[in-house]
Amino acid sequence: MKTLRIATRKSPLALWQSEHVADRLRAAHPGLTVTLVPMSTRGDEVLDRSLAAIGGKGLFLKELELAMQRGEADCAVHSLKDVPMELDPGFALPAVLERADYADAFVSNHHDGIENLPPGARVGTSSLRRQAQLRALRPDLQLQDLRGNVNTRLAKLDAGDYDAIVLACAGLQRLGLDARIRRRLEAPHWLPAPAQGAIAVECREDDAATRALCAALDHAATRTCVEAERAMNRSLHGSCHVPVAAYAWLDGEHLRLDGQVGSAGDGRSVRAHGEGRGDAPQCLGIEVAGRLLEQGAGEFIAASLQGGPGEDD
Repeated sequence: MKTLRIATRKSPLALWQSEHVADRLRAAHPGLTVTLVPMSTRGDEVLDRSLAAIGGKGLFLKELELAMQRGEADCAVHSLKDVPMELDPGFALPAVLERADYADAFVSNHHDGIENLPPGARVGTSSLRRQAQLRALRPDLQLQDLRGNVNTRLAKLDAGDYDAIVLACAGLQRLGLDARIRRRLEAPHWLPAPAQGAIAVECREDDAATRALCAALDHAATRTCVEAERAMNRSLHGSCHVPVAAYAWLDGEHLRLDGQVGSAGDGRSVRAHGEGRGDAPQCLGIEVAGRLLEQGAGEFIAASLQGGPGEDD
């Protein structure tokens, strides 16, 4: 294979991530030509409704997968937190790149942190996970929906629509917007979305040549951690409808995982921690999910599935 075509969304962050993967592929395979195939997805186009209402995060992938099936692209690049727990049949993830900053970012022009916000402050996020954690800390806040790409969200903050917004640190850093981060919201006190900060490459399962090329970018330690987080989420039947948070990290060959399921309505939540072997991440994810269910996570999951906004993380 002399040319590799990467299907990508058109947002600035998606294009940055795809070009980053393209650069890594060129470096790993001298002589390989890598081109981008920018595409618009329904998840990008419909911004006046929650993701849950229009089909969930899978909408960010569907058009890219169809392009691969039609032979218009060889692979696609995604933020792994946007990839459904179960891929559509016929697709695989040959590469998970080394994880960037996993944390959320508190962004505000006038306030240094969540605790410094005035009573009743308006905070923008459409993420049920973030809403649940915000409500637990500050039940007085007005939590308002916030959709669009990173620059659109920042522009709404700058226009005075919100007193603060919560975004992913990795997205801001990749776009050179580190200065907008007023405070990192990090573990163990604040947990991210499963696989947040990691970039994944998707291709057709039967495309052995593309799988082999992309596999050169796979980062074993990151894959181990995100597999534990995603296995936990999968066991909880998590989706964009459910406020699930998870963060796994390796300590030598030892794998540790914190998980949380909460309520975006009142901020109640349950948390669990587990430890296991680094060579069995999915077992650890299933174990932590079981502990969360034993503590009553099923109540929050059932309530979320009955309605409400979707995770726009």
